[in-house]
Amino acid sequence: MGLLKGKTAIVTGAARGIGKSIAIRFAQEGCNVAFTDLSYNEVAQATEKELAAYGVTAKGYASDASNFEGTQVVVDQIVADFGQVDILVNNAGITKDTLLMRMTEDQWDAVINVNLKSVFNFTKAVQKTMLKQRSGSIINMSSVVGVSGNAGQANYAASKAGMIGFTKSIAKELGSRGIRSNAIAPGFIITEMTGALSEDVKKDWESKIPLKRGGTPDDVANICVFLGSELSAYVTGQTIHACGGMNM
Repeated sequence: MGLLKGKTAIVTGAARGIGKSIAIRFAQEGCNVAFTDLSYNEVAQATEKELAAYGVTAKGYASDASNFEGTQVVVDQIVADFGQVDILVNNAGITKDTLLMRMTEDQWDAVINVNLKSVFNFTKAVQKTMLKQRSGSIINMSSVVGVSGNAGQANYAASKAGMIGFTKSIAKELGSRGIRSNAIAPGFIITEMTGALSEDVKKDWESKIPLKRGGTPDDVANICVFLGSELSAYVTGQTIHACGGMNM
């Protein structure tokens, strides 16, 4: 009894953090998982074993999500290996935070390429398969700062806001073919990335959140299960905020 039984998902940037939690939750729901990260190493192999333990097919792939040709090659390989793609989770992302006056062109380009261009790359690459199937769910990992902005994160916020505009456009383009496109805007989620922050900073964040806690990767992964499954069959073009009420 799995909400995603018989489906195949691609999850980008899934060796750790939110991406890995999504891959695990998908496997628990009976979904076969192809996941990507910058390199295929022992971490990826361990994740493969962890996912396969749920009785599903799981395979890791090395992929620079910001590379257009490389993404097409990886997706073609995944389609050859799995035979179908029902869910795409565009989760690969980086930060290079600094005030605009100090931000270099490289810091801008790197964040836009990894966070935003990767969404174009992967969505374009899976589109053909989903159109043939006349079904599919595309889930783009945006951010609360893509909605409300954040000082010191102009590059990151721009990339995440761009993702929301892309999500809505794709929902309009592909809806008639049974393909859905939605975004998730996580707030303050406790991961390795936020784990580096001091206790004081974390407490300050939590005090501003109506639910009075940071989110967990599972809080985000559960929304992905909903969006990837038939439970959300009539939901497309939406941005779901997973932020404990931080943004309303």
